[in-house]
Amino acid sequence: MYKNILYPTDGSNAADAVLAHCRSLAETYDATIHVLYVAEKPPFGLARDLPKQSPGGMVGQPEGEGSGMRGTRETSDEIIQRIEEHGQAIIDHMADQLDGLPVQAQVGKGNPYEVILDYAQTHDIDLIVMGTHGRSGLDRYLLGSVTEKIVRMSDVPVLTVRQKEE
Repeated sequence: MYKNILYPTDGSNAADAVLAHCRSLAETYDATIHVLYVAEKPPFGLARDLPKQSPGGMVGQPEGEGSGMRGTRETSDEIIQRIEEHGQAIIDHMADQLDGLPVQAQVGKGNPYEVILDYAQTHDIDLIVMGTHGRSGLDRYLLGSVTEKIVRMSDVPVLTVRQKEE
């Protein structure tokens, strides 16, 4: 029934909660899990306002100093490269967690819901399994979410896994 399962992840706790479901489905149906992280370009103007990572480890905080905002600024391309590197680490970690199962992992770039839908179409995905943050009421309507857009727009079934309340 399911040969290709798409697991879009942002590395959050909600996305982590999906992992057990992906494993179970892949084992049951002898399916390949496609782990996808989408690096989204920062909003216009944000790139010039974000300081680079300083040697002290805190963004915008030079080593041995308080909360100064010294240092050079990153370009949008440098920021997206850092986001992609972060995404690669996330998908590598998730692929390791799915050890023993067939896994394909990729970092995409762009608007998350568009990249996920495009990936599903171009990789013959049978099921998308993703987490939800469990928003309700006004928050859900005002903020929207990638998951909600995927559910509304996907041509393939979408299984959503709600994160447990802490």
